[in-house]
Amino acid sequence: MDSASDPYPNDDHASLQDEHLKLYGLIGKSLTHSFSQKYFLSKFKNEELEDHYYALFPLDDIDDIRLLLEVHKNLKGLNVTIPYKESVIPYLDELDPVAAEIGAVNCIYMDDFEKKGYNTDWLGFRDSIFPLLRAADKNALVLGAGGSSKAVCYALKQLGLSYKVVSREAGKSDLTWDMLTTEVIAQHTVIINTTPVGMWPDADAMPPVPIDAISPQHICFDLIYNPEQTRFLQEAASRGAVTSNGQQMLELQAAHAWKIWNTPIEEKEE
Repeated sequence: MDSASDPYPNDDHASLQDEHLKLYGLIGKSLTHSFSQKYFLSKFKNEELEDHYYALFPLDDIDDIRLLLEVHKNLKGLNVTIPYKESVIPYLDELDPVAAEIGAVNCIYMDDFEKKGYNTDWLGFRDSIFPLLRAADKNALVLGAGGSSKAVCYALKQLGLSYKVVSREAGKSDLTWDMLTTEVIAQHTVIINTTPVGMWPDADAMPPVPIDAISPQHICFDLIYNPEQTRFLQEAASRGAVTSNGQQMLELQAAHAWKIWNTPIEEKEE
């Protein structure tokens, strides 16, 4: 991050350092169409929290978080998005046990003494997919092997589903894309896309899944929420599958993050 220029063109950089301001924000790379900022600014307005603000902090490199924390002493909490959910961990003082088991962080609690990492993605995913599950749904495919994938896998385990992770690299997953046969698709009735493939502006893209193998027996979940209906979800729905995007998951994980940020650290440990 170049300290000689204002890295946050959408905000008044100087005012964000006001010690009386309770500052929250999102770190990641491409934050132009952030859900989190709109969600929290609306929340602060509705609840008349005039001394609260939520800013976007695009970082070219995760090491730039050092300068961010040095400049903004008034930060109370951060959300973390692609591609820093795993690489942010070494910069934290402590990890919540669940975040440590998942191996990814999307929520950071801050006070004067420590920076503690949490994962609320798994809670948002668990609570949004649970109502869709049927007794016959035993096996899932998780498309992608990044930080969001790890949270989804943890949630699936808590829900009692077996799963296989799919990615380009065999060493990072159970299956590679070329191993997705019609038989594999038929055996896994829950399919979750955790990759950014299909996200705006590349809305015509789709994970390389044999889509004609999708049937009314499938649940297809896409963590992407922009566009609202990705091509993957459109194609799955046209074949009778139950579909859902990541909007509700985002809202739920954000609500969990807000609870973490507003619970004193000693109460969290009880």
